[in-house]
Amino acid sequence: MENDNLTIDYYNQKAADFFAGTVNVDFTDIQQRFLKYLPIAGRILDLGCGAGRDSLAFLQRGFSVVSVDGSETLAALAEEYIGQRVIVADFREYEPEGSFDGVWACSSLLHLQMNEIPPVLRKMTEHLRDGGCFYVSFKYGEFEGIRNGRYFTDLTEKELEKLLGEVPGLRTAEVFITTDVRPGRSEAWLNAFLVKESACCASSHAL
Repeated sequence: MENDNLTIDYYNQKAADFFAGTVNVDFTDIQQRFLKYLPIAGRILDLGCGAGRDSLAFLQRGFSVVSVDGSETLAALAEEYIGQRVIVADFREYEPEGSFDGVWACSSLLHLQMNEIPPVLRKMTEHLRDGGCFYVSFKYGEFEGIRNGRYFTDLTEKELEKLLGEVPGLRTAEVFITTDVRPGRSEAWLNAFLVKESACCASSHAL
């Protein structure tokens, strides 16, 4: 739990700086790619909404959004920004209500330990409708541990594939590498659009 507290403390203490540094970053391209998988006016779970940038973008496009973040201070800023409630919760303990057409986990699951990621993916996938899309992103690499005051799990394509082997019903639709869109940053990011298959399709693939 020490690692968890360290990461949450970081975001609580630096919430204003993090908000200012991310809220206006242009993420339109990946947002639009994600929305192509969803029905018009669908329901989205923004898991780790941070400043609320993506939640607001989805709301403005007519989608219903449930926003969740682990930092109470950052959630308060996001709540004011998007104009609706932001749930404060640990992803491992959070139990979503209802089902979703899409789950958006942008730069959020990377703060879990490697062995904690599959259970969270499985739980959120249970609340994803058949054909729904699950977006995830991680810093690209093989590092796991404390870096810059927070806990990080970096992933490569191989490690992502291994993790998904523990999540029945999720198939990889797209995996791609991007460069950090924040000014002055050149880090590589691993992005993936994962689609939930219907039970019959998942069973047939297992035969």
